[in-house]
Amino acid sequence: REVSAYSLFDLQVIMGRVRHEVHRLPPSYRNVAGPYLLSQIVDSHHSLLTTCTRGGFSGLKGPIRERELYLSYLEMVPDGCYAFDLKAEYLPQFHSPLHRLFYYLLACYVMFVLEKPGHPVGTPFPGGGRVEEKKGAFYCPVREKHKDVSFALCNFCPARQDEER
Repeated sequence: REVSAYSLFDLQVIMGRVRHEVHRLPPSYRNVAGPYLLSQIVDSHHSLLTTCTRGGFSGLKGPIRERELYLSYLEMVPDGCYAFDLKAEYLPQFHSPLHRLFYYLLACYVMFVLEKPGHPVGTPFPGGGRVEEKKGAFYCPVREKHKDVSFALCNFCPARQDEER
């Protein structure tokens, strides 16, 4: 319900922010990672709305598997919504807590309902490596690198650290 309350204008601002963040990346990385970073928002939003529209949630059986992790995620979200990178260019229309909440709501759906990584499979990271799926398990080359950032999705993501990275 919360996600469907976002207006078309809100969605345009959110995607403008994502495009702005992608545009700030070095061109060589932007060209490779940009489509994944955009699809992280667009595809998860579409999937969530489609699931709601088709009554997909009524078919879910059982509780969320990682209940404690889910509850700690919910506790983290308010801090994440109000956290700002003071070194980055601050644009109030792009850094609204409401817009950050949208990002966290989508990530919650992807990680705890779909049980997929916060970043789509195939997402490349600087320094090499991508989010991968191997034999039904997900692996990320940077999973363990953001443990100190309390509002990072990595701390809640079902992907395992890719030991090769």
